[in-house]
Amino acid sequence: MSIKNNIRVALMALATFLAVGPLTSCSDEPDTENFYTFTGEMMSDYLKNRPQYSLFTTICERANLMDLLSTYGQYTCFVPSDSAVNAYLRERGLNSLDALTDADCDTIARTHIVPNLYSTFEMSQDRLPTANMLGRYLATSVDSVTTEIVIEGLAHVYFDLKDDSVENGIMQPINMVVEKSNSYISDILRDNPRISIFYEGLLASGVRDQIQLVEDPDYDFKSHPKYYYKSHTWNEVGWAPSTRKYGFTAFVEPDSVYLAKFQEYGISTANGNVRALYDLACKIYDPVYPNDVSAPGHSFENLTDSVNPLKRFMQYHIMTRYVPGTSDLTALVCKETKEAFGFDTKLINPIDWYQTLLPWTMLKVEQLTMNKDEKGNDCRGTDGGYVNRHFINRRYAAPEYNYRGALVDNTVEKEPVHDALNGHYFYVDDLVVFSYDVQNIVQNQRIRMDFSTVWPEVMTNDMRLKGNYAVDDSNSTPDDANEPKNGKNYYFPEGYLDGVTINNNGKLVMRRPHCNFWSWQGDEWNLFGDYDMTFRIPPVPYSGEWQLRLGFCAIETRGVMQSYFDGVPQGIPVDMTKFLNSETYLGDRYVIDESLGDYKKKTDEEKAEEQKTLKNLGVYRNGRSMYHFGSGGNKSYFLGNERTHRKIVYQGYIDATKPHYVRFRVASDGKQGNNNEFMFDFWEMVPKSVYGIDGDGEMEDDL
Repeated sequence: MSIKNNIRVALMALATFLAVGPLTSCSDEPDTENFYTFTGEMMSDYLKNRPQYSLFTTICERANLMDLLSTYGQYTCFVPSDSAVNAYLRERGLNSLDALTDADCDTIARTHIVPNLYSTFEMSQDRLPTANMLGRYLATSVDSVTTEIVIEGLAHVYFDLKDDSVENGIMQPINMVVEKSNSYISDILRDNPRISIFYEGLLASGVRDQIQLVEDPDYDFKSHPKYYYKSHTWNEVGWAPSTRKYGFTAFVEPDSVYLAKFQEYGISTANGNVRALYDLACKIYDPVYPNDVSAPGHSFENLTDSVNPLKRFMQYHIMTRYVPGTSDLTALVCKETKEAFGFDTKLINPIDWYQTLLPWTMLKVEQLTMNKDEKGNDCRGTDGGYVNRHFINRRYAAPEYNYRGALVDNTVEKEPVHDALNGHYFYVDDLVVFSYDVQNIVQNQRIRMDFSTVWPEVMTNDMRLKGNYAVDDSNSTPDDANEPKNGKNYYFPEGYLDGVTINNNGKLVMRRPHCNFWSWQGDEWNLFGDYDMTFRIPPVPYSGEWQLRLGFCAIETRGVMQSYFDGVPQGIPVDMTKFLNSETYLGDRYVIDESLGDYKKKTDEEKAEEQKTLKNLGVYRNGRSMYHFGSGGNKSYFLGNERTHRKIVYQGYIDATKPHYVRFRVASDGKQGNNNEFMFDFWEMVPKSVYGIDGDGEMEDDL
């Protein structure tokens, strides 16, 4: 890239930074991005002025996208050369572009355009952070020999032409036409010879038939108008989601892993791979479901039965949501803090919990920041820095217990493809199982979930942690443009979220992330109106005594809510205007210290005594590892703030083999605050082994 282009990219980065502004609340000043313009080409000019891209230019013209590429905006365009387009046509037996339909041209053009700015330096993850104009994510990797960025494992970004800036974006010339598979996830699993044993089990158990859904044909977002509301002091607008897609994510052991496990467990493959898989599944799942061992459906002759070990084995490998890259398995890593959103990684590893196709089960995903693997091998990225790796069902509680779990492979292959129309799969290096140890030891811990992960539809339809978290919108005039500058807030029509009912015309809103809001991971959920909402809670790993907690932020504009568990009211209504330093709770005994300095000065006995007092009042402080941040990434911790706390919604026995429901019903007097505004942020399910500590000087950990 020329010195001139280097300067232009630097200026664009500066302009973008100034447009974003400091991480503070909203300002009435004009957007500073309006002060920065360039006198160079637009994307449309770039294409027209370079004959080596004439074929892609024609494709964009037939797709009616040249007007878009001639207007101001922020785009990254991967530009295939004429030789690349001609190679694409030859592979399909076509003589010229005339053989393509306008619809074909539209698909090709939109595949190559991403509505955000990305230099090659920012392509360090296994996918681009923003979907292309077809709503699909482009996989990225680095060629280990040439160090060139590779798109979808095949198309190389030309090193000497990369990062060529224009007024409305960055051009990334490539040597191949990029394609995304329109196959189903079951088909791309079938077509990969490295995972034939997994696919045989998927087919024999009937689980393949469970991953065929793509999109709800009856959902029409156009029938749902914008919803205007006020949350705290912000006047905002919510959009109904534009799609209601179904998605699946599979964690798949390659054949080599299965063959090693068969040998480890003393299992013969003489009667075929399916029989060997069934025998392996029996060894793992019979201790978990002992009452089903003698059931007819348990036998090898009934592999598709719901109690069959092989079916359970295969179901547990598949999450009921679409996750396009490893970086999406846990919360967004913020550039300011270098940590997953809201996690102090010096105290706790980022963890998320997801339901699987196996009824009443979840798997735990944990992110570790590493520079060496367990064998001491360097596993850093090309820049030499630490990398984030993800494990399934890891539990490290030294020295008593260490369960490594399965490492998720973030490799982007040239072929076969891993991303499908309705799902994605990752390789793993060990078995992904809901074993006795996973059920009773690994998952015998406090389960904390942001509400954006509770419902799969949020992630599958690309709504989790989307938007410019560094900037607030105006708190007086909502940005109700079709594509608001800083991102959308969403509301969810009745029937959109599985297992959720909202009566009495209540409105359920998910507000986009803000780094300076008292909301874990930045986003928050609000209910408005005379709401009466019921939702099916995520499953607990085993039957027993559990405590259910609701994390939220109390504010004067909010209302009062009554909670129910399985139809039974739980305690007195929750007044969301009461802070922990109010007389309802601790009064002036409460220490307010968002830096946690004074809190750390307390003795363990003092902390335990306060926790016991609060527990008797039905609340806990929020976790010590949770924070929000402002300018420069400066952290304010939730544990030291009087507004943020966790309310006990239920404590008692939970049967892990049945669905359970929590109900939130408005209990405000009239239209209290902002239309009875009820805020909920995150959800906790805590086993008695964690919450049931009552000895002197003892307390549940405050993480």
